[in-house]
Order: sequence, then C-alpha cells, then structure tokens
Amino acid sequence: MAIEDRGFASMDRNKQREIASKGGRAAHKKGAAHEWTREEAQAAGRKGGLARHRRPDDTLTSDDTSAATLPPVSSTSESSSIDER
Repeated sequence: MAIEDRGFASMDRNKQREIASKGGRAAHKKGAAHEWTREEAQAAGRKGGLARHRRPDDTLTSDDTSAATLPPVSSTSESSSIDER
C-alpha cells in the first residue's frame, strides 16, 4: 500500500460522507455541535459573498491611508484626446 492510498481523502466519496455523517450525529448527540443563530448565518454568508466577489487587486481597506497617496484617476477627456491622434 502506497502513502497515497491511505487516509480520509483517498477514500470513496460515499464512504467519506458516511463517516463524516456519523461524526456530525455524534457531536449533536453529545451537545458539542455548533448550532447557528440566524444572525451568525447571515454574517457568515455575507462574509463569504464578499470574499468570493472581491477582485484580486482590491486589497485596500477603508482604514488604509495609502489610498490618499495614489495618483488621481484620469478623466475621460484624456482618453478622447488619445483617440484623436
């Protein structure tokens, strides 16, 4: 048996689901499982949505002061003068 043939990740997907399901049921039975409140679920969904739709170059945050040192965005008049050449 090679190293790649061992462990949870190498198992059949159905077998993984079966084992994980048992763990989830056991945690709920024990009382150790986390149960989401509506507010927690909304906050998590919002956070995931923002992370999913963020552009890769969108690294500045609202508290980042380096945004003030960036050059101004060029106006449309400059772009039209390029077209005239």
